[in-house]
Amino acid sequence: MKPDRPGPAARAGLRGLLHLPDFRRLLTVRLLSQFADGVFQVGLATWVVFSPEQETSPGDIAAAMAVLLLPYSLLGPFAGVLLDRWRRRQVLLYGNLLRSGLAAGTCVLVAADVPDWAFYLSALTVTGVNRLILAGLSAALPRVVDADRLVTANALSPTAGTLAATVGGAAAFGVQLLARGQGAEDALALGLAGLVYLGAGLAALRMGRELLGPGREAMLPLGPALASTARGLAAGLGHLRERPLAGWTLGALGLIRFSYGALLVAVLMLCRHAWGGGPGGGNGMAWLGLALAASGVGFFLAAVVTPWAVARLGGLGWFALCAAAAAVLTPALGLPFRPVPVVGAAFVLGLVSQSTKIVTDTVVQSAVADAFRGRVFSLYDMLFNIAFVAAAGLAALMVPPDGRSAALVLTVSALYAATATAVDRLRRSEVSRETPDEMLTAARPTTP
Repeated sequence: MKPDRPGPAARAGLRGLLHLPDFRRLLTVRLLSQFADGVFQVGLATWVVFSPEQETSPGDIAAAMAVLLLPYSLLGPFAGVLLDRWRRRQVLLYGNLLRSGLAAGTCVLVAADVPDWAFYLSALTVTGVNRLILAGLSAALPRVVDADRLVTANALSPTAGTLAATVGGAAAFGVQLLARGQGAEDALALGLAGLVYLGAGLAALRMGRELLGPGREAMLPLGPALASTARGLAAGLGHLRERPLAGWTLGALGLIRFSYGALLVAVLMLCRHAWGGGPGGGNGMAWLGLALAASGVGFFLAAVVTPWAVARLGGLGWFALCAAAAAVLTPALGLPFRPVPVVGAAFVLGLVSQSTKIVTDTVVQSAVADAFRGRVFSLYDMLFNIAFVAAAGLAALMVPPDGRSAALVLTVSALYAATATAVDRLRRSEVSRETPDEMLTAARPTTP
């Protein structure tokens, strides 16, 4: 049995979207912006991990992850307040121009002998602006697409942006492997990100200043608007306490994300010290690229496999099976600390992480009242990224410089096992039975 392919109406819908000039222009800004995000983030991460000038430790990696992810968590819920006050076209224009200049400045900082705090401050600003850009792209979409095609546009735009970011990351690895200078490859990657950010900003000029809104309707003053957002997040948390199925599933996904983040730190240290022939080793960077690519393949395969699996096992049944598989395969593939098995583990964990996220998205959409859904997803976004940063902090305490930490691998395996057990109990509980499995099925496949 195979998942359904898009029918003629869906394909026509996609073609129709691409015939809308304003949608194409907005999509171009998204693709360029997220491509540059991928380049910048890989350039930043590899400078922290592989730069010969850096005596990289797991703590340094944890700090880099905090720089990349905490802005998403802390600024995300409040980005909408500003986007409802500023012209979104101008946010896309000036935000990307600002990031272009900051990326160029970060490139200079990499090449110069400056304190680490200056580098991290520059990188923090670049990634902090990114949350505003992504929110602006989503908020602007209804201004360029009619209501009948909005669902299709919401499916196409973020997926295309994620692919662009993945390609950007691969491009950064390619640039670095070709340059192979003493730190020059990192500066070159960050410089490339700056150029593409510039292109994204200039691409926004193809749209009119007023096209993307917001309208000039009455709005709350800034202070009350921010306070209202904070109260909304608190209300969303209270609503989750009343919907334990959604709350417990979110908690389980937080453990999955935590486990993935902790293992990523170990893989980064293995690539630098154990597999790369020392600082700046090209072999280590190549193995890291393969591991991330394998994880990415797992992510995309999850989108194909999960609807089929949920139709047969139920959403929580598939979640529990994924966590149990990770509990078994993580030590089996990870404890030898050899490159090929670890690349295989990266594929498995990518599949597990994305499959469980798809299930969680569907559980939250089904179990949470529509009036609270936006606020709960804001909390979801915060949990997702904070769990990753917290995992890096734990790994910083447990992982030695060469990355070979049997204790971490076994701890993560135990977390996966505990998650599988908890989700299976949730599936069997009365709360789980009150939500039909059909509600947890994102797309049920049919026999051809």
